Amino acid sequence: MNLVRGNRQRPARAALFLFLFTSIMVFLAAFAGAQAYPSADPALPAAPHEKQVRLKHLLVIGETKGWEHDSISPAMVAIYNMGRESGLWDAILRTDVELITKAKMERNTKNLDYFDAIVFVSTTGELDLSESQKADMMSFLKDDGKGFVGVHAALDTNYKWPEYGEMIGGWFDEHPWATFSAPIVNEDSSSPIVRHFPGAFVKYDEIYQPKAWSREKVHVLLSLDPARLNYANNPRIHRTDHDFAVAWNKMYGKGRVFYSTLGHTEEAWNDPDVRKMYFEAIKWVLGMTEGSVAPHPRP
Repeated sequence: MNLVRGNRQRPARAALFLFLFTSIMVFLAAFAGAQAYPSADPALPAAPHEKQVRLKHLLVIGETKGWEHDSISPAMVAIYNMGRESGLWDAILRTDVELITKAKMERNTKNLDYFDAIVFVSTTGELDLSESQKADMMSFLKDDGKGFVGVHAALDTNYKWPEYGEMIGGWFDEHPWATFSAPIVNEDSSSPIVRHFPGAFVKYDEIYQPKAWSREKVHVLLSLDPARLNYANNPRIHRTDHDFAVAWNKMYGKGRVFYSTLGHTEEAWNDPDVRKMYFEAIKWVLGMTEGSVAPHPRP
C-alpha cells in the first residue's frame, strides 16, 4: 500500500512543480516588460518632479487699503516667473501681510526668517501691520541685512508709519502729469540695475512726485528730464526744485532698498526694459550684484 501511494504522489508533485515554474516565468516576463514599458499609454504625462530648490526666497505683497492698480497681478506674476525661469529665487505671493513677522507660524506658513527679501507691489494705504510686525520688518532690513523692493504705489503706503517713509525714501505726493510719455535720464549707467537703459529715453508710465524725499539721502538711478517737462498751469507740481526721481536705491542699516515709480500700467510688465530693471533690482537687494548707493548731485 505504501508503494502504490508513493507512485500516485509523484505525478502530482511534478504537476505542482511545473505550475509553480510556469507562474514564476510568467511573472518575470511581465516584470521585464513593465520595466521596458513603464507606461501602457505613452500619451500620459510623466510623474511630476520634486520641487526645484531655488537660491533665495521672496515674499511678494500686494495688499491694498486704498487705490487698487490693475497692474498688481501682472507684476506679481512677472516677479514669480523671473525667479522660476532664472532659478535664482522662489516667490510666495500674498495679498495680506500675515507673514511679515518673526513670530512662530503654524499651518505650514513661513515667517520672515525664511525670506531673503520683501517686495511691495503697488501696496496702498495703511497696511494691516501690528506694532510688533512693523518692528520685525525693520529688524529684517536693518539688523538682518535683508532686502526690500518697492514697486510704484509702494510709495503710497504707510503714511502713519514714519520709519517706513525713512526706509523707502519718502511718500507719494501726486503724479503731476498722470500717465504720459515720460522723458527719463539715466543717472548711473554703471549700475547693474539700470545700465541696460540708454542715457535718455521715454517710457509711457505714471511718474510719482515724492515728498519727504531728498536726493541727499538716496542714490538716484533714473529721473525725469526737467528740460523736457511742461510746468504750465499744473497745480499738482509741488517740488520747486523740479527734481522728480524715477528710481533709486539706498541702504537702510545693513539692508538694501530699491524703489521705482515705473510699473503703473499692465503693459509696463510686458516691457522687457522694465522687467529687466526689476529683475536686476531684486538681484541687487539679494546681494547677488554690487552697485553704488552714494548720493550724488543732479547731472
